[in-house]
Amino acid sequence: MEHPAFLLAVALAILACGTGAPLQKPHKLLLVSFDGFRWDYDQDVDTPNLDAMAQEGVKARYMTPAFVTLTSPCHFTLVTGKYIENHGVVHNMFYNTTTKVRWPYHTTLGITSWWDNGSIPIWITAQRQGLKTGSFFYPGGNVTYQGEAVTMSRKEGVFHNYKNETEWRENVDTVMKWFTEEDASLVTLYFGEPDSTGHRYGPESQERKAMVEQVDRTVGYLRDSIERHSLSDSLNLIITSDHGMTTVNQKASDLVEFHKFPNFTFKDIEFELLDYGPNGMLIPKEGMLDKVYDILKDAHPRLHVYKKEDFPKSFHYANNSRITSLLMYSDLGYVIHGRVNVQFNKGEHGFDNQDMDMKTIFRAVGPSFKAGLEVEPFESIHVYELMCQLLGIVPEPNDGHPGTLQPILQSGSAPPLGGRLHLMVMLLGILTVLANT
Repeated sequence: MEHPAFLLAVALAILACGTGAPLQKPHKLLLVSFDGFRWDYDQDVDTPNLDAMAQEGVKARYMTPAFVTLTSPCHFTLVTGKYIENHGVVHNMFYNTTTKVRWPYHTTLGITSWWDNGSIPIWITAQRQGLKTGSFFYPGGNVTYQGEAVTMSRKEGVFHNYKNETEWRENVDTVMKWFTEEDASLVTLYFGEPDSTGHRYGPESQERKAMVEQVDRTVGYLRDSIERHSLSDSLNLIITSDHGMTTVNQKASDLVEFHKFPNFTFKDIEFELLDYGPNGMLIPKEGMLDKVYDILKDAHPRLHVYKKEDFPKSFHYANNSRITSLLMYSDLGYVIHGRVNVQFNKGEHGFDNQDMDMKTIFRAVGPSFKAGLEVEPFESIHVYELMCQLLGIVPEPNDGHPGTLQPILQSGSAPPLGGRLHLMVMLLGILTVLANT
């Protein structure tokens, strides 16, 4: 070839014009999660700022989280687009079935091996494609993936006060600086409410309703901050959550109590992970699997016990090496008590993701989104593909579909990733030819 420089110019022109228009710099993106915000929490509380988001942007009737409906697993689904069995963060707790080590939630947030086990979250994918990213308290955002850390990150402390509204605003201010002073393209921002209040007082309590009002005020402050920092035309905002919340039947006559099951003994168990809401995992001692299973499978009408290979496929949960040989979940409102009754929360999550109380919210507003649109429910696995489209990056393999949430976008607001990927392949092919000339 006699004119490699000319061909290079042609290749770049193809990439720029392949969508029928010059390829513009993608907008920035802020993903905000308010932990434990049930899908209907805006129906018994005045939420003018969330309502304004719906009027000016997009609202889903509700969003279905992944199973198991716990904080870390569901948050990691949002940033990977994978069902929990495929990304491997199967619990809030780190555990090792050999050493019997179990670490609580806050400790687990800093254990790299728990998170970095084959799946690459969107922060790292974006960085590898030239963007700066940030994670503020978001689960999974404070460890490294294949040795790479998120550009900017903050990690909450063990005794962090989730309720401090003044700190909430300070956190928003920091995130705005990341966008304006550090030129971040993607930031994920996490708040631990109304989950904490819902656990302590119950989802129907006045305390929870007051916390939802605080959440709404924070949404208003956030949107005002976006305006003050002149980001309204360049920043897309998504507000969502990990799961919902339901009332615990604390005084029911049929509590799920392992220590009261006839013929069951913990002497037959090698490893146990119970007393963590409505979910449980067991490894019976060698040769005892069938015996323990036969005892437990009909031990309580509110408890559903399975061998790993028989767990319902619709949950997309059991097909992972971290899942034990026996696993179980209980009916809505019932938690699992192991050796003694140690669970006293008035509200809980972790239940079947098809239960309406486990559904959560989705709001989106910004230059890329349509206005005044309410859409039918969808699964949280699709949010990742949406975010990749908004950022103009090529996604990692995932369980979502790029077309599911495409209808909520303004026409031409985000180039189809398939088309862009095709153009990139074309460009790489031409450059390879040029390099061999």
